[in-house]
Amino acid sequence: MDLAQSAIGPGMAVFSRYRQVVEPSGRALSVREALVLINSVLDEFLAEEEAELDSATRFAIAWYEQYGYGEGPFGDAETLAKAKNVAVAALEEGGILRAKAGKVRLLKPEEYPEGWDPQTDRRLSAWEVAHQLIRTLKQGGESAAATLLSQVPPDLAEGALAYRLYDVAERKGRTEEAQDLNLLAGSYGHLHVEATRKRSAVQGELF
Repeated sequence: MDLAQSAIGPGMAVFSRYRQVVEPSGRALSVREALVLINSVLDEFLAEEEAELDSATRFAIAWYEQYGYGEGPFGDAETLAKAKNVAVAALEEGGILRAKAGKVRLLKPEEYPEGWDPQTDRRLSAWEVAHQLIRTLKQGGESAAATLLSQVPPDLAEGALAYRLYDVAERKGRTEEAQDLNLLAGSYGHLHVEATRKRSAVQGELF
């Protein structure tokens, strides 16, 4: 589901239901001001969602916002990692970044390994899940991605993350990255339904 449209639609519908929308002071509220308010609420929602994510993912979101998939100083990564209560070495072991020669960079979706098994991954993160899903979508399509998602713990299958990153990529002018992230954001609703069905089928066979 497109979160922005989902928020804007009901918010702007107020303008078609009433003759006028006013501020508490009695001044008429403009459509532009309404959009600012709606986007502010959306940002608050995404911030709340982010606060509930694992520490590795919270690090990666902040790093991506600043550096994208490009290199950044190891010192900056170490400082940010401490603020997110995680170590750079643990992030590298978790398979989401590379640290070399005083530089750190996040892995692109295509750099994530094939044959990944989320059920045996000891440092699983929502960030890794999202990027593995993007890689799988591009290489194997929705069916393969839904199968992969069905093997992921529900608390790490975070659909809002893809939208959050897409929003960052759009604002930063990272067009190619935005396309990959939009692919996941646009497919996630269907993937979630299919993954739930596949998970239920497996549980049914077990019992």
